[in-house]
Amino acid sequence: MTILIPAYEPDERLLRLIENIKEKCDFQIVIVDDGSGKPYSRIFQAAGKLGCTVLTHPANEGKGAALKTGFRYIKEKGEKEGVICADSDGQHLPEDIIRVAQVAKERREFIVLGSRKFCGKVPPRSRFGNTVTRAVFSVSSGSHLTDTQTGLRGYSADMLDWLGSIQGKRFEYEMNILLEAKAAGYLFYEVWINTVYDEKNRSSHFRTFSDSARVYYPILKFCTSSLMSGALDFALLLLFQFSTSNLLIAVAGARVCSSIFNYSMNHYFVFSRNKSTEHHKSAPKYFSLVVFIMACNYGLMYLFHILIGAPLVFAKIITELTLFLFSYWSQRNFVFSSGKKPDHGK
Repeated sequence: MTILIPAYEPDERLLRLIENIKEKCDFQIVIVDDGSGKPYSRIFQAAGKLGCTVLTHPANEGKGAALKTGFRYIKEKGEKEGVICADSDGQHLPEDIIRVAQVAKERREFIVLGSRKFCGKVPPRSRFGNTVTRAVFSVSSGSHLTDTQTGLRGYSADMLDWLGSIQGKRFEYEMNILLEAKAAGYLFYEVWINTVYDEKNRSSHFRTFSDSARVYYPILKFCTSSLMSGALDFALLLLFQFSTSNLLIAVAGARVCSSIFNYSMNHYFVFSRNKSTEHHKSAPKYFSLVVFIMACNYGLMYLFHILIGAPLVFAKIITELTLFLFSYWSQRNFVFSSGKKPDHGK
C-alpha cells in the first residue's frame, strides 16, 4: 500500500504527519511537490530524508495534476494493493489514514472515502462549501455522499489506469472522479474520520470562486446546453401551437427539433469526456430517452394545461423543471456513458 500526498507550499505539519505515519505503519509514502519553489525545498528535502519519494513539478499545475503524477509513478513502480491519498496540511490524522487503507485493502471494488461529519466548530466556508458541493453531486449523479470534498481517499491498484484518464488538473479533478465512478462500475464506501481544522482552515489553497467554478463545471455545462435547447423548444412550441392549434403536434414538433440540437451539444460539449461513445451507440439511447421524456412532457403538459387549466407558459416551465434532473442523470449514466466496466481483479 502506498500513501500519496500532493503538497503545495507545505509547512512543518507535513513532516509531523510523515513521522507519525512512519511510527504506525510501513507504507511507502510518495510526496508530489506541486511547484512550491525554493523557499519550501527544505521541507521536501527533509521528507526525502524521512524515507519518502519526492516528485517535483517545476511550476504549480494544480492538485489534480499532482495526483495524476503520483498515480503514474506508483503504477510504474508496480503497486499491487492500492493508493491512499491524503492532504499535507494536517487535516488527516495518521490513524484515520491507516483505517482508510485497511478498508481499501479489504474492499477493492470500492472507492473508500474518509468522510467528516461536519459537526462542532467547523469554519463556515468549509461547511457551506461541502453543503453546496454535496447537493451538486447528488443532483449530478443521483447518489448521496456525506463528504464530497474529502481529500482522504483509498483506491485499489486496479483503478490507477482509470484515475489517470479522468479530466481535470485542479480541485475539480477529485469531483470528476466521484461523478464518473458509477459509470465506470465503482461504488463508494464511507469511513468516518475526525474533523480537523487549524487556524480556520487558512492553509487551504482552494480559491473560492475560480476553483468552485471548475468543481461545478460539469453540471454548469449541462445547464447551459439545456437552457439553449429549452429556449429553442419553447420558441418552436409557441410557433407550432400558433400555426396548428394542436398541442400534440406543437409539443412533438418542438421536441424533435430541439432534441437534435441538444444531442449535438451534449455529445460534443457536455459529455465529450467519453470519446469512445460513438454516434451509433449514443444516438439510439439518446433518442429513446427523448421519446420517453416527450411522452412524459406531453402527459404533464396535458395535466397542467388542459385538465388543470394552467397557462401554457406556466405549464411548460413546471414540466421542464420536473424533467430536468431526470434527463441529466439519464444522459450521464446511460446515454453518454462509455459502458466499459473495470476489471476489479480477484
